[in-house]
Amino acid sequence: MKVLHSICIIFATAVPRKSGQHNHFSERTTMIELRTVNLTRYITPLREGGSLPALAEADDEFKYVVKFRGAGHGTKALISELIGGEVARVLGFRVPELVFLNLDEAFGRTEGDEEIQDLLQGSRGLNLGLHFLSGALTFDPVATQVDPDLASRIVWLDAYLTNIDRTFRNTNMLMWHKELWLIDQGASLYFHHSWENWEKHAVSPFAYIKNHVLLPEASRLEEADAALRVLLTEEKIQEIVSLIPDDWLHWNDTHETPEEIRDIYLRFLTERRAHSEIFVKEAQNARKALI
Repeated sequence: MKVLHSICIIFATAVPRKSGQHNHFSERTTMIELRTVNLTRYITPLREGGSLPALAEADDEFKYVVKFRGAGHGTKALISELIGGEVARVLGFRVPELVFLNLDEAFGRTEGDEEIQDLLQGSRGLNLGLHFLSGALTFDPVATQVDPDLASRIVWLDAYLTNIDRTFRNTNMLMWHKELWLIDQGASLYFHHSWENWEKHAVSPFAYIKNHVLLPEASRLEEADAALRVLLTEEKIQEIVSLIPDDWLHWNDTHETPEEIRDIYLRFLTERRAHSEIFVKEAQNARKALI
């Protein structure tokens, strides 16, 4: 069995490289920014995803896994993916580069599948893409053991983000170049589906952590809490929240302006960080029940 040890990489990200270049990492030390590219070619649907993501190519000649605004929970799922991915990156986890993907009216007109055609028509404008990790394999918890430090940090991340979707059934982790990468944060921050109760959700223990695939190995949760709270400053949270485009914040179920919605995300994330001992204790108790 392979054993993955804790990593200490600041803002590791899969960065597109031209042919012949092999350095797949960069270090972000400045203001967090996302590139914007234009979708040029629809390659294939990825039907294992409930919201019908797709593999597509953009005008920078790189391939992306596209999360469409017209699918599932709409732009709220894109916001979860954006915030979750960039929080993970700030905390030192390997996460594919996220980009804004513009989809114009001409894109996908030759697509014969009616369901996909409807999805594309409903996704005009700004969508979200994850840099495609060619050759990556789905993480297998039976074949690869994650060491307690790294496991504890990932469990802390998902408890903080209220991510219900990193389980034995669907790990949402990949092995790429012999390293562990986190993907698919779209099931995070489900509080925004019941917006009025965000204060209650911000201090929730998050009972779903009992289903986390790495919980059995997460024996160093207090140490993870101490380390990650230092990295996740209010300034970094503000930078991440400010990335959310106005275009994603016009919701039918609320009267708040885009700026007011961003402020609630900021307050939720800041409050949850300040009370991390609540979800850490819940994870510790859930782990005791497992072992």
